[in-house]
Amino acid sequence: MRFLIAAASLFATGAALAQVPMPAPAQAKPVLITGATLHVGNGTVVPNAALAFDKGRLTYAGPAAGFTQDKSSFETIDATGQQLYPGLILPNTTLGLTEIEAIRATVDEEEVGTRNPNVRALIAYNTDSDILPTVRTNGVLLAQPTPRGGLLAGQSSVVQLDAWNWQDAVVRADDGQHLTWPAMVFRNNPNEDASALDKRQKAREEQLRDLEQLFGEANAYRQLPAGRKENLRLSSLAGIFDGSKTLYLHADYGKEIIEAVRFARRLGVQKLAVVGARDAWMALDFLKQNDVSVVVSRIHALPRRDADDYDQPYKLPAQLQAAGVRFCLDYQGDQETAGSRNLAFIAGTAVNFGLTKEQALTAVTLTTAQIMGIDKDYGSLETGKSATFVLSKGDLLDMRTNAVTRAFIDGRSISLESKQTYLEKKFRGKYGL
Repeated sequence: MRFLIAAASLFATGAALAQVPMPAPAQAKPVLITGATLHVGNGTVVPNAALAFDKGRLTYAGPAAGFTQDKSSFETIDATGQQLYPGLILPNTTLGLTEIEAIRATVDEEEVGTRNPNVRALIAYNTDSDILPTVRTNGVLLAQPTPRGGLLAGQSSVVQLDAWNWQDAVVRADDGQHLTWPAMVFRNNPNEDASALDKRQKAREEQLRDLEQLFGEANAYRQLPAGRKENLRLSSLAGIFDGSKTLYLHADYGKEIIEAVRFARRLGVQKLAVVGARDAWMALDFLKQNDVSVVVSRIHALPRRDADDYDQPYKLPAQLQAAGVRFCLDYQGDQETAGSRNLAFIAGTAVNFGLTKEQALTAVTLTTAQIMGIDKDYGSLETGKSATFVLSKGDLLDMRTNAVTRAFIDGRSISLESKQTYLEKKFRGKYGL
Protein backbone atom coordinates (compact mmCIF):
# COMPACT_ATOMS: atom_id res chain seq x y z
CA MET A 1 0.00 0.00 0.00
CA ARG A 2 2.80 2.41 0.94
CA PHE A 3 4.45 1.63 -2.41
CA LEU A 4 1.22 2.45 -4.27
CA ILE A 5 0.82 5.75 -2.40
CA ALA A 6 4.42 6.70 -3.13
CA ALA A 7 4.05 5.79 -6.79
CA ALA A 8 0.85 7.81 -7.06
CA SER A 9 2.54 10.77 -5.38
CA LEU A 10 5.48 10.56 -7.78
CA PHE A 11 3.14 10.35 -10.77
CA ALA A 12 1.17 13.38 -9.58
CA THR A 13 4.34 15.42 -9.12
CA GLY A 14 5.61 14.51 -12.60
CA ALA A 15 2.23 15.22 -14.14
CA ALA A 16 2.10 18.67 -12.55
CA LEU A 17 5.46 19.46 -14.10
CA ALA A 18 4.90 18.05 -17.57
CA GLN A 19 1.20 18.52 -18.14
CA VAL A 20 0.02 20.67 -21.04
CA PRO A 21 -2.73 23.10 -19.95
CA MET A 22 -6.28 21.95 -20.63
CA PRO A 23 -7.70 23.44 -23.86
CA ALA A 24 -9.93 26.44 -23.20
CA PRO A 25 -13.72 26.07 -23.46
CA ALA A 26 -15.75 27.84 -26.13
CA GLN A 27 -16.49 31.52 -25.64
CA ALA A 28 -19.47 31.84 -23.26
CA LYS A 29 -20.45 35.52 -23.62
CA PRO A 30 -19.53 38.59 -25.71
CA VAL A 31 -16.20 40.22 -24.81
CA LEU A 32 -15.09 43.82 -25.31
CA ILE A 33 -11.46 44.93 -25.07
CA THR A 34 -10.85 48.66 -24.73
CA GLY A 35 -7.93 51.05 -24.54
CA ALA A 36 -5.30 49.06 -26.41
CA THR A 37 -3.43 50.09 -29.55
CA LEU A 38 -4.77 47.84 -32.29
CA HIS A 39 -2.35 46.50 -34.91
CA VAL A 40 -4.76 45.16 -37.53
CA GLY A 41 -2.16 43.13 -39.43
CA ASN A 42 -2.73 44.80 -42.80
CA GLY A 43 -0.57 47.83 -42.00
CA THR A 44 -3.24 49.78 -40.12
CA VAL A 45 -2.69 50.93 -36.52
CA VAL A 46 -5.60 52.18 -34.38
CA PRO A 47 -4.72 53.91 -31.08
CA ASN A 48 -7.25 53.74 -28.24
CA ALA A 49 -9.16 50.96 -29.99
CA ALA A 50 -12.06 48.71 -29.15
CA LEU A 51 -12.25 45.05 -30.11
CA ALA A 52 -15.50 43.13 -29.61
CA PHE A 53 -16.14 39.48 -30.32
CA ASP A 54 -18.84 36.90 -29.79
CA LYS A 55 -18.99 33.16 -30.52
CA GLY A 56 -15.39 33.32 -31.68
CA ARG A 57 -15.88 35.99 -34.35
CA LEU A 58 -14.99 39.69 -34.34
CA THR A 59 -18.06 41.93 -34.25
CA TYR A 60 -16.13 45.21 -34.04
CA ALA A 61 -12.51 46.26 -34.55
CA GLY A 62 -11.75 49.97 -34.69
CA PRO A 63 -11.60 53.23 -32.73
CA ALA A 64 -13.18 53.09 -29.28
CA ALA A 65 -15.21 56.18 -30.14
CA GLY A 66 -16.91 54.26 -32.93
CA PHE A 67 -18.21 51.47 -30.70
CA THR A 68 -21.85 52.30 -29.96
CA GLN A 69 -23.27 49.03 -28.60
CA ASP A 70 -24.50 48.67 -25.02
CA LYS A 71 -21.40 47.67 -23.04
CA SER A 72 -23.43 46.16 -20.20
CA SER A 73 -23.93 42.95 -22.18
CA PHE A 74 -20.17 42.46 -22.63
CA GLU A 75 -17.43 41.11 -20.41
CA THR A 76 -15.09 44.11 -20.51
CA ILE A 77 -11.30 43.96 -20.43
CA ASP A 78 -9.42 47.21 -19.87
CA ALA A 79 -6.20 46.94 -21.90
CA THR A 80 -5.10 50.57 -21.62
CA GLY A 81 -1.42 50.93 -22.49
CA GLN A 82 -1.17 47.49 -24.11
CA GLN A 83 -0.67 46.45 -27.75
CA LEU A 84 -3.19 44.19 -29.53
CA TYR A 85 -1.96 41.96 -32.38
CA PRO A 86 -3.32 39.16 -34.57
CA GLY A 87 -2.08 35.75 -33.49
CA LEU A 88 1.21 34.98 -35.23
CA ILE A 89 1.25 32.15 -37.79
CA LEU A 90 4.26 29.84 -38.03
CA PRO A 91 4.77 28.23 -41.48
CA ASN A 92 6.98 25.30 -42.50
CA THR A 93 7.58 23.89 -39.04
CA THR A 94 8.09 20.57 -37.25
CA LEU A 95 6.17 21.86 -34.24
CA GLY A 96 4.01 19.04 -32.92
CA LEU A 97 5.97 16.49 -34.96
CA THR A 98 9.20 16.65 -32.95
CA GLU A 99 9.57 16.82 -29.18
CA ILE A 100 13.24 16.16 -28.36
CA GLU A 101 15.43 16.20 -31.44
CA ALA A 102 18.10 13.99 -29.84
CA ILE A 103 15.60 11.23 -28.99
CA ARG A 104 14.49 9.41 -32.15
CA ALA A 105 11.32 8.02 -30.56
CA THR A 106 9.95 11.57 -30.17
CA VAL A 107 10.64 12.57 -33.79
CA ASP A 108 7.84 11.85 -36.27
CA GLU A 109 8.52 14.23 -39.13
CA GLU A 110 9.74 11.95 -41.93
CA GLU A 111 8.64 8.76 -43.70
CA VAL A 112 10.75 6.16 -45.46
CA GLY A 113 11.21 6.77 -49.19
CA THR A 114 11.80 9.79 -51.40
CA ARG A 115 8.38 10.33 -53.02
CA ASN A 116 5.55 10.34 -50.49
CA PRO A 117 2.87 12.77 -51.69
CA ASN A 118 0.20 10.79 -49.81
CA VAL A 119 1.86 11.37 -46.40
CA ARG A 120 -0.16 13.70 -44.11
CA ALA A 121 1.66 15.54 -41.35
CA LEU A 122 -1.69 16.34 -39.73
CA ILE A 123 -2.34 12.87 -38.32
CA ALA A 124 1.08 12.85 -36.63
CA TYR A 125 0.53 16.25 -35.02
CA ASN A 126 0.80 15.91 -31.23
CA THR A 127 -1.47 18.33 -29.34
CA ASP A 128 0.07 17.16 -26.04
CA SER A 129 3.54 18.44 -26.93
CA ASP A 130 5.18 20.34 -24.06
CA ILE A 131 6.59 22.76 -26.63
CA LEU A 132 3.23 24.11 -27.82
CA PRO A 133 2.46 26.17 -24.68
CA THR A 134 5.96 27.71 -24.72
CA VAL A 135 5.39 28.91 -28.28
CA ARG A 136 2.02 30.47 -27.43
CA THR A 137 3.59 32.65 -24.75
CA ASN A 138 5.35 34.65 -27.48
CA GLY A 139 2.22 35.13 -29.58
CA VAL A 140 2.33 32.18 -32.00
CA LEU A 141 -1.21 30.78 -32.13
CA LEU A 142 -1.33 28.95 -35.48
CA ALA A 143 1.21 26.77 -37.24
CA GLN A 144 1.77 24.68 -40.35
CA PRO A 145 3.24 21.27 -39.34
CA THR A 146 5.27 20.16 -42.35
CA PRO A 147 6.82 16.79 -43.19
CA ARG A 148 10.50 16.50 -44.00
CA GLY A 149 12.71 14.21 -46.06
CA GLY A 150 13.12 13.01 -49.64
CA LEU A 151 11.96 14.79 -52.77
CA LEU A 152 8.22 14.81 -52.13
CA ALA A 153 7.91 14.84 -48.36
CA GLY A 154 4.11 14.96 -48.27
CA GLN A 155 1.34 17.31 -47.19
CA SER A 156 1.35 20.02 -44.56
CA SER A 157 -1.73 21.30 -42.71
CA VAL A 158 -2.61 24.40 -40.73
CA VAL A 159 -3.54 24.00 -37.06
CA GLN A 160 -4.37 26.16 -34.06
CA LEU A 161 -2.31 25.53 -30.96
CA ASP A 162 -4.92 24.85 -28.27
CA ALA A 163 -6.78 21.61 -28.88
CA TRP A 164 -7.53 18.16 -27.46
CA ASN A 165 -6.45 16.30 -30.61
CA TRP A 166 -5.49 16.88 -34.20
CA GLN A 167 -9.10 16.71 -35.33
CA ASP A 168 -9.94 19.66 -33.03
CA ALA A 169 -6.75 21.51 -33.97
CA VAL A 170 -7.14 21.52 -37.74
CA VAL A 171 -7.77 24.88 -39.42
CA ARG A 172 -7.03 23.74 -42.96
CA ALA A 173 -6.23 20.12 -43.71
CA ASP A 174 -3.65 19.22 -46.36
CA ASP A 175 -3.10 22.78 -47.60
CA GLY A 176 -0.13 21.88 -49.80
CA GLN A 177 2.53 19.50 -51.05
CA HIS A 178 6.22 19.97 -50.22
CA LEU A 179 8.84 19.31 -52.88
CA THR A 180 12.57 19.66 -52.16
CA TRP A 181 14.08 20.59 -55.50
CA PRO A 182 17.07 18.44 -56.50
CA ALA A 183 20.23 20.46 -56.00
CA MET A 184 22.21 21.47 -59.05
CA VAL A 185 25.51 19.68 -59.48
CA PHE A 186 28.72 21.65 -58.95
CA ARG A 187 32.32 20.61 -58.45
CA ASN A 188 32.74 21.79 -54.86
CA ASN A 189 35.64 19.43 -54.24
CA PRO A 190 38.61 20.09 -56.55
CA ASN A 191 39.69 16.47 -56.09
CA GLU A 192 36.44 15.10 -57.53
CA ASP A 193 37.11 13.59 -60.95
CA ALA A 194 34.93 14.03 -64.03
CA SER A 195 33.35 10.58 -63.80
CA ALA A 196 32.12 11.19 -60.24
CA LEU A 197 30.70 14.57 -61.26
CA ASP A 198 28.98 12.99 -64.26
CA LYS A 199 27.52 10.27 -62.03
CA ARG A 200 25.96 12.89 -59.72
CA GLN A 201 24.58 14.78 -62.71
CA LYS A 202 22.96 11.65 -64.15
CA ALA A 203 21.40 10.86 -60.75
CA ARG A 204 19.90 14.34 -60.65
CA GLU A 205 18.54 14.04 -64.18
CA GLU A 206 16.93 10.74 -63.22
CA GLN A 207 15.26 12.39 -60.22
CA LEU A 208 13.85 15.13 -62.46
CA ARG A 209 12.54 12.58 -64.97
CA ASP A 210 10.86 10.63 -62.17
CA LEU A 211 9.24 13.81 -60.85
CA GLU A 212 8.00 14.79 -64.29
CA GLN A 213 6.54 11.33 -64.84
CA LEU A 214 4.84 11.33 -61.43
CA PHE A 215 3.33 14.80 -61.97
CA GLY A 216 2.19 13.87 -65.46
CA GLU A 217 0.52 10.70 -64.20
CA ALA A 218 -1.17 12.63 -61.37
CA ASN A 219 -2.54 15.26 -63.73
CA ALA A 220 -3.89 12.57 -66.06
CA TYR A 221 -5.29 10.52 -63.17
CA ARG A 222 -7.44 13.36 -61.84
CA GLN A 223 -9.13 13.65 -65.23
CA LEU A 224 -10.26 10.03 -65.28
CA PRO A 225 -14.00 9.43 -64.84
CA ALA A 226 -15.54 8.70 -61.46
CA GLY A 227 -15.29 5.12 -60.26
CA ARG A 228 -11.61 4.79 -61.13
CA LYS A 229 -9.44 2.61 -58.91
CA GLU A 230 -8.10 4.68 -56.02
CA ASN A 231 -4.40 5.58 -56.14
CA LEU A 232 -3.49 7.58 -53.04
CA ARG A 233 -0.14 8.80 -54.36
CA LEU A 234 -1.71 10.25 -57.49
CA SER A 235 -4.96 11.52 -55.97
CA SER A 236 -3.08 13.40 -53.24
CA LEU A 237 -1.36 15.48 -55.96
CA ALA A 238 -4.59 16.46 -57.73
CA GLY A 239 -5.03 19.67 -55.72
CA ILE A 240 -1.88 21.31 -57.07
CA PHE A 241 -3.33 21.15 -60.58
CA ASP A 242 -6.80 22.53 -59.79
CA GLY A 243 -5.54 25.25 -57.45
CA SER A 244 -7.01 23.84 -54.25
CA LYS A 245 -3.52 23.14 -52.85
CA THR A 246 -0.19 24.96 -52.98
CA LEU A 247 3.01 23.36 -54.19
CA TYR A 248 5.76 24.46 -51.80
CA LEU A 249 9.10 24.31 -53.60
CA HIS A 250 12.02 24.12 -51.18
CA ALA A 251 14.97 25.72 -52.96
CA ASP A 252 17.68 28.26 -52.10
CA TYR A 253 20.03 28.69 -55.07
CA GLY A 254 18.88 31.28 -57.61
CA LYS A 255 19.01 29.04 -60.66
CA GLU A 256 17.25 26.24 -58.76
CA ILE A 257 14.41 28.60 -57.85
CA ILE A 258 13.90 29.59 -61.48
CA GLU A 259 14.24 26.00 -62.72
CA ALA A 260 11.77 24.68 -60.14
CA VAL A 261 9.14 27.34 -60.89
CA ARG A 262 9.39 26.78 -64.65
CA PHE A 263 9.11 23.02 -64.14
CA ALA A 264 5.95 23.42 -62.06
CA ARG A 265 4.33 25.93 -64.40
CA ARG A 266 5.08 23.77 -67.44
CA LEU A 267 3.33 20.82 -65.82
CA GLY A 268 0.22 22.83 -64.93
CA VAL A 269 0.70 23.61 -61.23
CA GLN A 270 -1.55 26.52 -60.28
CA LYS A 271 -0.36 27.88 -56.91
CA LEU A 272 3.33 28.07 -56.04
CA ALA A 273 5.41 29.16 -53.06
CA VAL A 274 9.19 28.94 -52.78
CA VAL A 275 10.44 27.95 -49.32
CA GLY A 276 13.92 28.88 -48.12
CA ALA A 277 14.66 31.17 -51.06
CA ARG A 278 18.02 32.48 -49.85
CA ASP A 279 18.75 33.76 -53.39
CA ALA A 280 15.28 35.17 -54.05
CA TRP A 281 16.85 38.64 -54.31
CA MET A 282 18.45 37.50 -57.59
CA ALA A 283 15.07 36.58 -59.13
CA LEU A 284 12.70 39.29 -57.86
CA ASP A 285 11.25 40.20 -61.26
CA PHE A 286 10.86 36.54 -62.18
CA LEU A 287 9.00 35.75 -58.94
CA LYS A 288 6.73 38.76 -59.37
CA GLN A 289 5.91 37.98 -63.00
CA ASN A 290 5.10 34.36 -62.19
CA ASP A 291 2.97 35.24 -59.14
CA VAL A 292 5.12 33.08 -56.85
CA SER A 293 4.95 33.57 -53.08
CA VAL A 294 8.03 33.21 -50.90
CA VAL A 295 8.47 31.68 -47.43
CA VAL A 296 11.73 33.17 -46.21
CA SER A 297 13.89 30.96 -43.98
CA ARG A 298 16.99 31.66 -41.91
CA ILE A 299 17.42 35.42 -42.10
CA HIS A 300 19.68 34.95 -39.05
CA ALA A 301 22.44 33.51 -41.22
CA LEU A 302 25.74 34.28 -42.88
CA PRO A 303 25.83 35.29 -46.57
CA ARG A 304 25.99 32.41 -49.04
CA ARG A 305 28.98 33.81 -50.95
CA ASP A 306 32.06 35.81 -50.08
CA ALA A 307 30.98 38.53 -52.53
CA ASP A 308 27.49 38.96 -51.04
CA ASP A 309 26.71 41.88 -48.77
CA TYR A 310 27.33 41.00 -45.13
CA ASP A 311 23.69 41.71 -44.29
CA GLN A 312 22.11 40.04 -47.34
CA PRO A 313 20.07 37.45 -45.39
CA TYR A 314 18.79 40.15 -43.03
CA LYS A 315 17.62 42.53 -45.73
CA LEU A 316 15.99 39.94 -48.01
CA PRO A 317 12.48 40.61 -46.60
CA ALA A 318 12.82 44.33 -47.41
CA GLN A 319 13.96 43.50 -50.94
CA LEU A 320 10.91 41.27 -51.47
CA GLN A 321 8.65 43.97 -50.04
CA ALA A 322 10.08 46.63 -52.37
CA ALA A 323 9.66 44.33 -55.39
CA GLY A 324 6.01 43.60 -54.57
CA VAL A 325 6.58 39.87 -54.04
CA ARG A 326 4.24 38.30 -51.48
CA PHE A 327 6.31 36.75 -48.71
CA CYS A 328 6.15 35.54 -45.14
CA LEU A 329 8.72 34.51 -42.53
CA ASP A 330 9.31 31.14 -40.92
CA TYR A 331 11.72 30.06 -38.19
CA GLN A 332 14.61 27.84 -39.21
CA GLY A 333 17.83 27.25 -37.33
CA ASP A 334 19.30 25.27 -34.47
CA GLN A 335 16.60 23.60 -32.37
CA GLU A 336 14.03 24.41 -35.03
CA THR A 337 11.02 23.13 -33.09
CA ALA A 338 11.68 24.61 -29.65
CA GLY A 339 13.18 27.76 -31.15
CA SER A 340 10.04 28.53 -33.15
CA ARG A 341 8.81 30.64 -30.24
CA ASN A 342 11.24 33.25 -31.61
CA LEU A 343 9.23 33.87 -34.79
CA ALA A 344 8.25 37.35 -33.59
CA PHE A 345 11.90 38.28 -33.12
CA ILE A 346 12.79 37.13 -36.63
CA ALA A 347 10.26 39.71 -37.82
CA GLY A 348 11.84 42.22 -35.45
CA THR A 349 15.21 41.66 -37.09
CA ALA A 350 13.68 42.47 -40.48
CA VAL A 351 12.49 45.80 -39.04
CA ASN A 352 16.10 46.80 -38.43
CA PHE A 353 16.98 45.96 -42.04
CA GLY A 354 14.40 47.82 -44.07
CA LEU A 355 10.86 46.78 -43.16
CA THR A 356 8.50 48.92 -41.13
CA LYS A 357 7.08 47.38 -37.96
CA GLU A 358 3.69 46.90 -39.56
CA GLN A 359 5.18 45.34 -42.71
CA ALA A 360 7.10 42.90 -40.51
CA LEU A 361 3.95 42.09 -38.55
CA THR A 362 2.10 41.42 -41.81
CA ALA A 363 4.89 39.00 -42.79
CA VAL A 364 4.06 36.78 -39.79
CA THR A 365 0.28 37.21 -39.89
CA LEU A 366 -1.74 38.27 -42.94
CA THR A 367 0.56 37.29 -45.80
CA THR A 368 1.22 33.94 -44.11
CA ALA A 369 -2.53 33.40 -43.98
CA GLN A 370 -2.88 34.41 -47.63
CA ILE A 371 -0.19 31.96 -48.75
CA MET A 372 -1.88 29.18 -46.75
CA GLY A 373 -5.35 30.10 -47.99
CA ILE A 374 -6.82 30.89 -44.56
CA ASP A 375 -6.93 34.71 -44.81
CA LYS A 376 -10.75 34.84 -44.86
CA ASP A 377 -10.65 33.89 -41.19
CA TYR A 378 -7.15 34.58 -39.87
CA GLY A 379 -4.18 36.88 -40.24
CA SER A 380 -5.78 40.24 -39.46
CA LEU A 381 -8.21 41.70 -36.95
CA GLU A 382 -11.16 42.76 -39.05
CA THR A 383 -14.89 42.45 -38.45
CA GLY A 384 -16.17 38.97 -39.30
CA LYS A 385 -12.83 37.21 -38.89
CA SER A 386 -11.79 34.83 -36.15
CA ALA A 387 -11.07 36.36 -32.74
CA THR A 388 -7.51 35.01 -32.67
CA PHE A 389 -5.15 37.55 -31.15
CA VAL A 390 -2.76 38.44 -28.34
CA LEU A 391 -2.34 41.34 -25.93
CA SER A 392 1.19 42.43 -25.05
CA LYS A 393 2.48 45.04 -22.61
CA GLY A 394 5.08 46.05 -25.18
CA ASP A 395 6.20 45.64 -28.78
CA LEU A 396 5.53 41.99 -29.68
CA LEU A 397 8.40 41.94 -32.19
CA ASP A 398 11.01 43.20 -29.71
CA MET A 399 12.40 40.62 -27.30
CA ARG A 400 13.12 43.39 -24.78
CA THR A 401 9.46 44.39 -24.46
CA ASN A 402 7.47 41.37 -25.67
CA ALA A 403 5.23 40.45 -22.73
CA VAL A 404 2.06 38.65 -23.74
CA THR A 405 -0.64 39.02 -21.08
CA ARG A 406 -3.67 37.44 -22.80
CA ALA A 407 -4.21 35.21 -25.82
CA PHE A 408 -7.40 34.16 -27.57
CA ILE A 409 -7.97 31.51 -30.25
CA ASP A 410 -11.37 31.62 -31.95
CA GLY A 411 -12.62 33.68 -29.03
CA ARG A 412 -11.40 31.21 -26.39
CA SER A 413 -9.18 32.69 -23.67
CA ILE A 414 -6.28 30.23 -23.65
CA SER A 415 -3.79 29.49 -20.89
CA LEU A 416 -0.33 31.04 -21.09
CA GLU A 417 1.07 28.58 -18.55
CA SER A 418 3.76 26.16 -19.69
CA LYS A 419 6.53 24.00 -18.34
CA GLN A 420 8.81 27.02 -18.54
CA THR A 421 6.49 29.36 -16.59
CA TYR A 422 6.08 26.59 -13.97
CA LEU A 423 9.85 26.32 -13.57
CA GLU A 424 10.22 30.09 -13.44
CA LYS A 425 7.74 30.33 -10.54
CA LYS A 426 9.35 27.37 -8.79
CA PHE A 427 12.84 28.81 -8.75
CA ARG A 428 11.76 32.39 -8.13
CA GLY A 429 10.13 30.98 -5.01
CA LYS A 430 13.27 29.10 -4.03
CA TYR A 431 15.54 32.13 -4.34
CA GLY A 432 12.99 34.70 -3.17
CA LEU A 433 12.99 36.65 -6.45
